Amino acid sequence: MSADRIDTAPWTGRTDPEADTLRWHQAIRPLGAAAPGVAVLGFACDEGVRRNHGRSGAAAAPTAIRKALANLAWHREGPAYDAGDVCCEDGDLDAAQTRLAENVSALLATGHLPIVLGGGHEVAWGSWQGLARHLATLESAPRIGIVNFDAHFDLRDPAHAHSSGTPFAQIAEDCAARGWPFRYACLGVSRASNTRALFRRATELDVLIREDREITPMSLAQIGRELDAFIGVCDHVYLTIDLDVLPACEAPGVSAPAARGVSLALLEPLVEHVRDGDKLRLADLAELNPAFDIDQRTARVAARLIHTLTLNG
Repeated sequence: MSADRIDTAPWTGRTDPEADTLRWHQAIRPLGAAAPGVAVLGFACDEGVRRNHGRSGAAAAPTAIRKALANLAWHREGPAYDAGDVCCEDGDLDAAQTRLAENVSALLATGHLPIVLGGGHEVAWGSWQGLARHLATLESAPRIGIVNFDAHFDLRDPAHAHSSGTPFAQIAEDCAARGWPFRYACLGVSRASNTRALFRRATELDVLIREDREITPMSLAQIGRELDAFIGVCDHVYLTIDLDVLPACEAPGVSAPAARGVSLALLEPLVEHVRDGDKLRLADLAELNPAFDIDQRTARVAARLIHTLTLNG
């Protein structure tokens, strides 16, 4: 496994003199031959966003997320590593996604939990390929559940062009080719941002759908049970979070800011359901665009979600 770039500069922050006051920048280590743990891997790419006519700039996200994560308090027992970045600087999205898949597969093979920092949501196709490559060596037809917190289905027809809007359609096609079940839950969908054709395609693929307006304090427990039931019939879970699922006031620095969205106060407990199910194999975060972030709000939310995901272990 070899990343395109390794930069330790973002891992700086406060150092307290008291005992037991570690922060992420003091605890994380460069990836090496060591005990399995959380492995942070960047995907510095916004080629898929550009192709999908979004606001370019997500290639700078991995560095911004690391900077926001660096100063958060360290509460883990297990180790964490920085596996560097896979970059897409020449417009060759397929090649970058293939390199991402190779890195993800290698991390999984050595027992790590990869957390991939996108990049546009085209990161999902590379992440999936890495997970599928790894599991294909172990099982003939793994039951993989994809949980996507997102304002968009990202089920556009990939026959036209691969982009940040096509990854889950690509994954559905890949599952069909392999003879694997396609299990997909998309929570936080904005009806205003997805066409009737996309809703129809999601229905045809038997996607578990919960719209942004359906996720409320009153419905949170019920949606949590539905999510638990979805995970219960899977052997492995891939979690992907598009930061544009959050309202624009909480996540302004994304390709497509949400007029409504799902607040962090509602999103975080659902992320915990996924984390605590003992089936999480891989996670990624997508669509942070630091050029449009205000007071690093979006990067801070991304860092908080990583903190939440990694509290166990």
